[in-house]
Amino acid sequence: MVPGFTYVRAKSVADGVRQLAAPGAKLHAGGTDLLGCLRDGVFKADRLISVSGLKELRGIAPVPAGGLRIGALTTHAQVVADKTINERYRALAQASAAVASPQLRNQGTIGGNLCQRPRCWYFRGDFHCLRKGGDHCYAEGGENQYHAVFGGHKCYIVHPSDTAPALIALEARVRIAGPGASRVVPLASFFVGPAKMITKETILEKREILTEILLPAAEPDLRSSYRKVRARGSFDFALAGIALALLIKDGKVARARVVFSGVAPVPWRSEPVEQAITGKALTPDVVAAAAAAGVKGAEPLEKNGYKVPLLEGIITESLLALA
Repeated sequence: MVPGFTYVRAKSVADGVRQLAAPGAKLHAGGTDLLGCLRDGVFKADRLISVSGLKELRGIAPVPAGGLRIGALTTHAQVVADKTINERYRALAQASAAVASPQLRNQGTIGGNLCQRPRCWYFRGDFHCLRKGGDHCYAEGGENQYHAVFGGHKCYIVHPSDTAPALIALEARVRIAGPGASRVVPLASFFVGPAKMITKETILEKREILTEILLPAAEPDLRSSYRKVRARGSFDFALAGIALALLIKDGKVARARVVFSGVAPVPWRSEPVEQAITGKALTPDVVAAAAAAGVKGAEPLEKNGYKVPLLEGIITESLLALA
């Protein structure tokens, strides 16, 4: 049962920023993650500040310098249906299409997908773990079959977003509104790993709101994709996944951005794979070497070692598909 709270509709982004100063205030957008967290007791909220009615935070539109602006309240269903995103930023369309179920894609927002909390069952359960201010990571020696194989510094959550890896591969930036002037940061710098701070997942401060995603102009030779493997064919989070954005010129990879999902506490950029394919044609031998490089350095826990060969297979299939 969701505990009681006061519900306030923000009249503007600036009003939402002001309202977030109240003690116990939390931001409400699509609500598909927030309400679950309140019901499960992950955190408490005395006051919900809803920005769900702000039209300025919705929609997909071109920007003067090229590229796209996607409002943070744009739903996944709207992203999937957008012709420009499907034609020029295919990885993002595929990532949004892989989120949850049709019902949640109609309600859940792209901004919320970037800001959602971890799905670790210890964090979501009745355990006072490190991420909730405790002194122990229960996953380290417990039921860890869905946890991280990269970057697990004392906390082994995996980042749950599908759109984040795709957007990072596509070199997206995000705009953040706060008490002062708004700021624009690369999405790759938006996420915080446990080695830096265990109790946070993003750089957002209490009175800040992610308002839009900015995509650069897509180059004509850009090929991108997102592949996700999950335990169930729908309504499930990634066991492992990969976002690719490759610039192909004269049959060779001129530039590459490769980002994993489902294997690390943050969207995990794989420079070893990028280096293994840049300047080369995607032949089976090159792809095999890249896949091996991509899983080198993985540190699986007792029950999630299967993620290493699974990820290697996903790298191989996804690269060959784009070739």
